[in-house]
Amino acid sequence: MSVITVPPDPEALGLRNPRYAHRRLVIDHRDDGSIIISNPTSAGSTAFTALDPLEFWAAAEPEAPWLAERSGEGWRVVTYAEGLERVRAVAGGLSELGLGQEDPLLILARNSIDHAILAFAAMSLGVPVAAISPQYGLAGADLSRLAHAVDLLAPGAVMVDDAAAFAGALDSDILAGLPAIATRNPRSGDIAFEGLAAARPIAGRPSPSDIAKLLLTSGSTGRPKAVICLHEGVAVNAAQIAACFDDEEPPVVVNQAPWSHSLGANAILQMVTHRGGVLYIDAGQPVAGRHLETVRNLEEIAPTYHNMVPAGWDLLAGELERNEALAKRFFSRVRVLQYGGAALAQSTCDRIQAVARATVGEGITFASGYGATETGPTATNVHWPNLKMGLMGLPTPETTVKLTPMQDRLEFRVKGPQLSPGYYRNPEATAAAFDEEGFYRLGDAARPVDPARLECGLVFDGRLSENFKLSSGIFVTAGALRVAAISAIGGAASDAIVCGEGEGGVGLLVFLNRPFCRSLAGEAEPMAHPAVREAVRAGLQRLNAHAGGASNRVARALILPDAPDAHSGEVTDKGYINQTLARRRRAADVTRLFAAEPDPDVIVLG
Repeated sequence: MSVITVPPDPEALGLRNPRYAHRRLVIDHRDDGSIIISNPTSAGSTAFTALDPLEFWAAAEPEAPWLAERSGEGWRVVTYAEGLERVRAVAGGLSELGLGQEDPLLILARNSIDHAILAFAAMSLGVPVAAISPQYGLAGADLSRLAHAVDLLAPGAVMVDDAAAFAGALDSDILAGLPAIATRNPRSGDIAFEGLAAARPIAGRPSPSDIAKLLLTSGSTGRPKAVICLHEGVAVNAAQIAACFDDEEPPVVVNQAPWSHSLGANAILQMVTHRGGVLYIDAGQPVAGRHLETVRNLEEIAPTYHNMVPAGWDLLAGELERNEALAKRFFSRVRVLQYGGAALAQSTCDRIQAVARATVGEGITFASGYGATETGPTATNVHWPNLKMGLMGLPTPETTVKLTPMQDRLEFRVKGPQLSPGYYRNPEATAAAFDEEGFYRLGDAARPVDPARLECGLVFDGRLSENFKLSSGIFVTAGALRVAAISAIGGAASDAIVCGEGEGGVGLLVFLNRPFCRSLAGEAEPMAHPAVREAVRAGLQRLNAHAGGASNRVARALILPDAPDAHSGEVTDKGYINQTLARRRRAADVTRLFAAEPDPDVIVLG
């Protein structure tokens, strides 16, 4: 067993100081080939419920801003004291509905101040909050997903941000009989959100062992399950993230990650609240065109920490390159850039760093986190100065990781106080999720950057369920190859689907980064433009030139005319493509890709 402590050294990479604490590791190599990596740093938390930080800052810094959202051309801002006062008022209204610990509050709403107030009010009463993706109930949605969620959660009431937008779902048999709370356009019989606050305020006192939230899994390996997030787990994970820093300054954050997922609900909203920071709620989306709202917000608000999914970073990179005023504002005080949900291409990081150095004369460290809803979500993160993409990081304080041999790789498992105890009303899935030592099994593989120096971190080595074998029997690690291919292509590709189950080589279905490709194609349609096709071909040829074998080489590629489809579940709210589902949905394109006589649109690589 060895103990390692590494101080941060941002100057070595010419970076602005991210204010990280030391890296601390305890490493144990077992006889069976397993590697145990623990972080002995104390999280130092005095928060035992999700509500404790809000109450603390309301007393310590009552006038400090907590949440902000767009209101016309300006911002509606709620301070910590105002937020707590409103939470207690709404809690009084919720109590009159008779909800208890067995009656989750279903939330079908986008991120907003009212959403946060209602969620904290419910949690203060010990009522579990179950925020699910608004896509489940908007017009045109497949209501079978909503039906599954309601059947699984058995909620006692439902909240929507706009009763008109969710009219179809609210009028369906699925939600029939449930009290409906609406912040806008309430129907006859609905409960207006403002009406809840007219009741007598209640200062709720939840227990650390109470359920704070029930969050649905993505369903990438089956039908979604409801992950139990206890108050103590939510509180400690925010403290673990804070303990990665040596920074007393409250963060300023502009963020769009949906609160129906743990990245937005816990790693962002709860982390900001824990540190007494302010969260500017961003209504932009990481999709071409819809990202312009994010640009608008960042032109006004300079964050100190910025976290987005890779698709968002790809779009922002282009905006920073084109918009000098945006770059000056964005890089004026940001100390940490972070991505999550999927891996970020190295080329995107390099483009952003080039703008940063040209704008402010120094680079900005790029971090990443790794985990799952079941792990808080943050099990590991990069908490040292870094410009290398694809890292999973190292365990957060008080967390232990086990890498155990599985086939030809190391399966990643985790244990820590932030872990969920399991799945709501699903003891069978709960029992299957943990190994004999209590480590949660994420279904992913990892490998050390440098086996001789584990302090350099871990690299994602593929999702076991998304990988496949070629006809030769060679395993293809879809996740790692996807990232490598996008990085090699550069700005022309936004994402890709890796194909080739049972085939002689790997094929790639490529989604274009259309804003970037317009610089190559001009006014012409980018998909068939020779310059765009050549950018894809040349990038994949560069990838193949450095590939170590058939599993890392792309034999064929096909440029797709559309974007990933979120409504079908092909892409999650976190911006990550469900590779298995996407291959199934696009079976006709896969057939074209591997046809014995490929059509002219298929790029065949030597």
